[in-house]
Amino acid sequence: MNEESKFDRLVKAKASRIDQARNNSSREVWFGLGMTGLIGWSVAAPTLLGVAAGMWLDSHYPGTHSWTLALLVAGLCIGCFSAWQWLQEQDQAMKENEQTDDQ
Repeated sequence: MNEESKFDRLVKAKASRIDQARNNSSREVWFGLGMTGLIGWSVAAPTLLGVAAGMWLDSHYPGTHSWTLALLVAGLCIGCFSAWQWLQEQDQAMKENEQTDDQ
């Protein structure tokens, strides 16, 4: 009897998620596009800041090595790490939401 009720709850939770997905399909498309833009800017912004800082350093403190190139790579690495961290947090939140639905 207990297994049946657990199975019933599981089926109801999955059916509820399917209904929500059907009702919010157009919203999900815009949400996905917005998240893509957010991730893109989280990578682009530190990269562009690195380039700007590097160009300023190169013009004021010229040397044998390019500050622009070094800070471009640093900004790109920081942006990619930031985007990866944010995606991991979102993935964890989605998994936790699914687990609470399954219970």
